[in-house]
Amino acid sequence: MNFWKEHSQLRIILMLLTFVLGMVLIIRGWMMTGQMAGLGLMLVGVALLLATLYLYNARFADRKNR
Repeated sequence: MNFWKEHSQLRIILMLLTFVLGMVLIIRGWMMTGQMAGLGLMLVGVALLLATLYLYNARFADRKNR
């Protein structure tokens, strides 16, 4: 897990990209009311938001083991 501590700029950029893309997909899917593709877009958006949380928490993973 030292990779995310050493490359904080990359982690911040990835967090920003996954958050923005996740929100765009959720909003886009929400606007497709009554279509299964809209539900799929929203699920992918939620997965990207969870990936953002993982990237945020990756920095603190070693503190938990202490």
